[in-house]
Amino acid sequence: MSPITEVEGRRVALSNLEKVVHPATGFTKGELLHYYATTADALLPHLHDRPVSFLRYPDGPDGQVFFSKNVPPGTPEWVTTAKVPHSDGPTRMVVIQDLAALMWAANLVTEFHTPQWRVDAPDEADRLVFDLDPGSPATVVECCEVALWLRERLAADGIEAHAKTSGSKGLHLLAAVERTPSRRTTEYAKRLAVEAEQAMPRLVVHRMTRSLRPGKVFVDWSQNAARKTTAAPYTLRARAEPTVSAPVTWQEVADLASPEGLVLRAPDMAARLQAYGDLLAPLLDPAHAAPLPPP
Repeated sequence: MSPITEVEGRRVALSNLEKVVHPATGFTKGELLHYYATTADALLPHLHDRPVSFLRYPDGPDGQVFFSKNVPPGTPEWVTTAKVPHSDGPTRMVVIQDLAALMWAANLVTEFHTPQWRVDAPDEADRLVFDLDPGSPATVVECCEVALWLRERLAADGIEAHAKTSGSKGLHLLAAVERTPSRRTTEYAKRLAVEAEQAMPRLVVHRMTRSLRPGKVFVDWSQNAARKTTAAPYTLRARAEPTVSAPVTWQEVADLASPEGLVLRAPDMAARLQAYGDLLAPLLDPAHAAPLPPP
């Protein structure tokens, strides 16, 4: 029988705590749950009021890995859900609003992915995102060069960018924007991706075509589309090591000399949060939300 723990007055079943879910370091499911419990103060505000897609890896990254958008079977009735539009018609998704719901979801062993909009306005983005994806032999070092260019370009439009690792090979840039139709944020992001390619043609590509990407950084602007989601800040990723999609300082981006310098793992996060707090907190402050420039 799975042990039951009480979280903020809710009974949450936790299972298979000794199972290794990140095999390269022997990181167990119990350690995963502890990570989410101790990082919740930083993570939960970035999930609040956003429907969550789960990328589940219950048997580790070498087992079955699958996306789940619909409310999973057996979801407790006290977990918040919301009906949201989908290409196949409205679907009901989980919205993680508190620590108890976070721990229930973490017990599924999952990455957390969110759209750039909130459940009360499904086609109005309040965040802008760029996913910088390096094509080998390019690495996150080249992503940092592109990120610095995009930071300056966004600043010229009055938009403040923030960086986090993808938890995989690349880097994500995020910015708070005044609520804007997702179509417009997508068009704006594409325009800047094209400009980046024109400014750095040997380094940047804005098209997804695989044959164009070796040795370059793909500036993925398409994740601003209403139907798309991006790995949430502080989520663990389904990798052999317990890597985190972790906020980083612009100084770390500017100073990066080797890819390993931005590989951040679950055990790193407590010290980083103590040192920096939530580096992405400005995304949560309406005063930092900027209007997009005219088309």
